[in-house]
Amino acid sequence: MKIDIWSDVACPFCFIGKRHLEAALEKFPHRDEVEVTWHSFELDPGAQKDYNENQYELLAKKYGMSPEQAKATTERVEASGAATGIRFDFDKVIPTNTFNAHRLIQLAAQQGKQNEVEELLFTAYFTDGKHIGHIETLEAIGAAAGLDTTGLFTSDAYTDAVRADEAQAQQLGIRGVPFFVFDYKYAVSGAQPVNAFEQTLQKVWEESRPADVAPGAVCEDGTCTTE
Repeated sequence: MKIDIWSDVACPFCFIGKRHLEAALEKFPHRDEVEVTWHSFELDPGAQKDYNENQYELLAKKYGMSPEQAKATTERVEASGAATGIRFDFDKVIPTNTFNAHRLIQLAAQQGKQNEVEELLFTAYFTDGKHIGHIETLEAIGAAAGLDTTGLFTSDAYTDAVRADEAQAQQLGIRGVPFFVFDYKYAVSGAQPVNAFEQTLQKVWEESRPADVAPGAVCEDGTCTTE
């Protein structure tokens, strides 16, 4: 079974969705036959590398709310994350452009380390308050995963791969992340509960067996939206 995931490392629901899928896979008896591929999706392709405003101020400006309301919103996300073992710390988050982070993920894909690098990037951004728009931060994350990033950020390497993923997302009508596609047939949109992933895994597995046919599963809650 193949699972394709469109995601952005600046999306908290993508981190939560990752945890929920992992929990479902832990219970799935055929998990060793599941291949997971991460695809690039920039929620804000025009984001700056550096901002004068903090996360709350940017959210307030984007959604027309006060910084206090923005903080209250992130506190609810923090609570959701805590239930999955994620320690979100939005006070530390440094908003930035994620394009180069996606190039690092594309490099990791070539060496079978995508999932590891995704985890490192999510943790760096949402928990440790690292500036993942800075090249030195990305190089350190790459080194931690055992990747050789020499020349990656002084060239346009993997730019085409990032753009190809984003073009495919557009073709599929994906407007929010996380977005999970199972065997190119079934879609789960958003950080759905663990049992939703369990049910989809089972349905897709049964679909691949001649004796059983399962209906598709499409869910649409808990997503981050595009600009």
